[in-house]
Amino acid sequence: MDAKAYEQFLELERDHWWFRGRRAVYLGLLRHHLAQARPRRVLDLGCGNGGFLEGLAGLGDEVFPSDISLESLGHCRTRGFPRGAVSSGYALPYRDGSFDLVCMFDAIEHIEDDHRAMREVARVLAPGGRVFVSVPAYQFLYANNDRVAQHYRRYTRRGIAAVFEQAGLVVERNSHANIALFPVILPAVLAIKALEKLLNKQASSDHTNLSWPIPRFVHDLCFRLFAAELAGTVRFDWPVGHSIAAIARRP
Repeated sequence: MDAKAYEQFLELERDHWWFRGRRAVYLGLLRHHLAQARPRRVLDLGCGNGGFLEGLAGLGDEVFPSDISLESLGHCRTRGFPRGAVSSGYALPYRDGSFDLVCMFDAIEHIEDDHRAMREVARVLAPGGRVFVSVPAYQFLYANNDRVAQHYRRYTRRGIAAVFEQAGLVVERNSHANIALFPVILPAVLAIKALEKLLNKQASSDHTNLSWPIPRFVHDLCFRLFAAELAGTVRFDWPVGHSIAAIARRP
């Protein structure tokens, strides 16, 4: 990840509406889907600074962070999760069937060969174990924020299902997320992309979707709108949205 984006993520993950909304919806969906089951060992693959680790600790007995960045694992250690492992996603340093749950929160789009990475995830999943993936939606929305974050791609629901299925995993949930704000995000991103094309100039890496100063009350409003969709997400798969959240199971 670009150093500037990394700095922003570290600073904003506690208070920015997008980070707060993701945690509320994705962890809520996982909690509902797992029902009474409590995974014994949980892997947060591509954990970044560890923003989801505390929430995952409420769902499973042991939580293990893993990331390609040693610096990221240092932040995880500071949060109280010292058992991290450096990995690229292609060769995880764990035995076959080691985990009951593997989570990749906005991580697999950073990996060039997502099919190969998912096969490796399937290898470390125990029989009956599940993988949760969240990804950005729609390739036509690929913009400066994706370039700065070093995304290889954005996805459709069909595309992420194909990644699961080629690894021998069974799709159980496949829903869009960030629903309510999508009608605002869509024209804004398309307008910025059109302006870049017109000026024949890409935006600076100093400016991302997180660069704009937003009043606290707007952050709180956007968070509430994002989090409110959970009531529907636990019941059905949303057909459109800015992101995708999907769950698959190893038979």
